Amino acid sequence: MNLFFFLGIDVSKLKLDCALRLPDGKYKNKVVTNHPDGFKTLAEWLNKHGATQLHVCMEATGTYWEAVAEFLASLGFPVSVVNPAQIKAFGTSRMVRSKTDKNDARLIADFCHERRPAPWQAPSPGEQALRAMVLRLEALQNMRTQENNRLEVAREAVKPGIAEHIDWFDKQIEALSKAIRQHINDDLDLKDKRDLLDSIPGVGERTIATLLAFYADLDRFDNARKAAAFAGLEPRLHESGTSVKMKPRLSKIGHAFLRKALYMPAMVALYKTAWGTRFRERLAAAGKPPKLIIGAMMRKIVHVAFGVLKSGKSFDPTMHGC
Repeated sequence: MNLFFFLGIDVSKLKLDCALRLPDGKYKNKVVTNHPDGFKTLAEWLNKHGATQLHVCMEATGTYWEAVAEFLASLGFPVSVVNPAQIKAFGTSRMVRSKTDKNDARLIADFCHERRPAPWQAPSPGEQALRAMVLRLEALQNMRTQENNRLEVAREAVKPGIAEHIDWFDKQIEALSKAIRQHINDDLDLKDKRDLLDSIPGVGERTIATLLAFYADLDRFDNARKAAAFAGLEPRLHESGTSVKMKPRLSKIGHAFLRKALYMPAMVALYKTAWGTRFRERLAAAGKPPKLIIGAMMRKIVHVAFGVLKSGKSFDPTMHGC
C-alpha cells in the first residue's frame, strides 16, 4: 500500500522552506535554495523519505513559486498553488499565533492535507517562453526609464555613457519585441488567439502578448471571475451592519504585473473606444468614482478577453451597447 504525503512549501525569493507531512501526521523539514540546484536537492530528499505519493502545495507569492512548481509538476506530482489569503484564513481558524517560515510551511502542508486543493496546471512550453519574454521586456523598459531619469539630472561628464546605455536598451527592446511577435506567429494556437484578442478595441500588441502569456490556457480557470481574481482584480467589499460600509477596492491579491499591464489599456478603452466610453458613462451615472471605474475596466478587459478566447469568436460590439 502506497502511503500519501503532503508537502507544504513557504516560498521566498532565495529559499524554500519545506515541510513534509508524513502519513502518521509527523513532519520532516528541509530548507533549500530557490534555484534549480535546490530543486534537485529537494527531489533527492523526497525520494529519501519515500514520498512517491505526494501532493504539493504552495502560495502564489509573486513569481517566485513558478520555477519550483513547474519542476515538481514535471516529476508527476500534483501541485496546488493557492491564494495566500486562503492560508492566512486557515491559520486564523486554527488560532495559529506564531509565524515563522518553518511554521508557515507546516501550515500549508496541513491545509493541503485537510482541504485537498485543486491541482495547478503548468503552462505549455510555448506559454512559458512567451511569459519569460514578456516579463523580460517589462524589466528592460523599467531599466530604460531609470536611465532616462538619470540622464535628465546627470552631469555632462557622464551623460554620453548614459545616453549610450539608453541606446542599447532601445535596441534590446526592439529586438525582444520582434522576437515576441515571431514567437506568437510561429505557434498556430497562440497566433489564432492573438487574432481574437486583437478584435477587442483598446487592446494593443503588448497587452495581447501579456494576456496570452498568462491566459492562453483557459483550462486553468473555471470562469472569467476566477481569471480576474488571478490578477487581483476582483472587488473587495468591507461592510458590517448598518454603520460600516467602506468603498469597494481591488483586492490586489494576485499577479501585480498583470494589474500594472492592464492599467493603460483600461484608460485607452475608457476614453478612446465606443464600448469603453459607454461603460464609463454608465458607471459614472451610477455615482462610481473615477478610480473605481478604472479598476472595473481592467477587470472588464480580462472578462472580455476570457470570453473571446473561450468562445473562439471575435469581439462583438453589440454585446456592449455599441
